Amino acid sequence: MTDHPEPSDGFKTLRVEQDGPVLHARLHAGRTDAVLDVAAMDDLLKLLEGLTERTDVKVLVLSSLNRDFCLGADRGEFAAAREADPTGAALRRVVDKGYRLCQALETTDVITVARLHGRVVGAGLALVSYCDLRVGAETSRYRMPEVGLGLPPAWGGATGRLITEVGVARIRELMLTCREFDAAQAHRIDLIHEVVPEDGLDAAVAAWTRLLGRRPHESMIAAKRILTGYARADRTADLGLLDANLLAAHLT
Repeated sequence: MTDHPEPSDGFKTLRVEQDGPVLHARLHAGRTDAVLDVAAMDDLLKLLEGLTERTDVKVLVLSSLNRDFCLGADRGEFAAAREADPTGAALRRVVDKGYRLCQALETTDVITVARLHGRVVGAGLALVSYCDLRVGAETSRYRMPEVGLGLPPAWGGATGRLITEVGVARIRELMLTCREFDAAQAHRIDLIHEVVPEDGLDAAVAAWTRLLGRRPHESMIAAKRILTGYARADRTADLGLLDANLLAAHLT
């Protein structure tokens, strides 16, 4: 997708449309870049917070209007925050926002679906690891570049989530080598649940959302809370907030 329609009212970077019980949130509206900056995080947090009291939405589909799903955090924004406030307080607020966003995705009562195409890199990969279901185009590519950039792999506190979803051995190799991997491997290691041709992404998402839309909302909420509880228990000591502090300290 490259047409970049304007954001929906109330948002700076999101195009939001509802189809029955399914809400579609499309990143990078009105923009030519594909980064996850403060404006994008603010929009996603606002959207997720607004779903708390809504009973008409069962499913949230997260996709992108850019040719890439997401190319990671805005490192230029990190540098600007550090320069504007040498104490590091402004930078810490930016980094903490990533952590809060990931927690909001994990704990929202709606079922979240990530529709992935193009490149899914760094903070973008961390973000979608917190979605309940993930489908990727055959042509999609994935990468964790932080170590190669001299950064701790700590955005959003997602390391624990990635290890729970994929396994420590696989994540260790991908984090340390920073190598790009394709959709087939992402599927083999359970980072994504399904791989389809790019022109089949909408059909794959629709197949899931039709099923989810027919499920009793309360039973899905209960199932998600149970699964989230077990996933967090698997992490034993969840160091996500420590990860956020580590990244802020390193950047400062």
